[in-house]
Amino acid sequence: MLIVLVAGMLVLSELGISVAPILATAGVASLAIGFGAQSLIKDYFNGFFLLMEDQVREGDVVEIAGRAGEVEEVTLRYVRLRDGDGFVHFIPNSEIKMVSNRTRWFAYAMIDAAVASYQDTAPALAAMREVGDALRKDEQLGKAILEDVQIFGVERWELWGFVVRCRIKVLPNERDSVRREFFRRLAAAFEAKGVKTP
Repeated sequence: MLIVLVAGMLVLSELGISVAPILATAGVASLAIGFGAQSLIKDYFNGFFLLMEDQVREGDVVEIAGRAGEVEEVTLRYVRLRDGDGFVHFIPNSEIKMVSNRTRWFAYAMIDAAVASYQDTAPALAAMREVGDALRKDEQLGKAILEDVQIFGVERWELWGFVVRCRIKVLPNERDSVRREFFRRLAAAFEAKGVKTP
């Protein structure tokens, strides 16, 4: 092959055609092809391990390369995500350095509630426990809750009052719905117990 190429160059040179521009163009083209192939190989290499290690599946909610959304497709070349606004993002596997998978096995619904500084926190914590227990027994949401509510107590002390915290272990896709319902019920429980918020 090399002999044919050299012979072709000699023939062109004998015909008076300058070979230097052809060689320069070929050099630049091969360099561009080399860089493109390198990126493509990296995509496939990363994609292979992404699939083999089962880091991402279709239907997972993940954050990768600064984008978060639901995975619609995983290939050796790219991951296709649809974000909360409905936009579709194609992320080459070579761009993926870290995967944060929000829907694997379980999640925690973290609940922070504000209590006024002059308010005793014991009724607020009791209300959180009651709401958590009631949610666990709920016919619909109870199936999504995996463990009893964990009460952490006072998380922060601010000028305006206290932040009390609890969390609930839930099925990953149900985290937000459990949090919303917990907050809705907690507002009513605080009202019933006379717990004042700032």
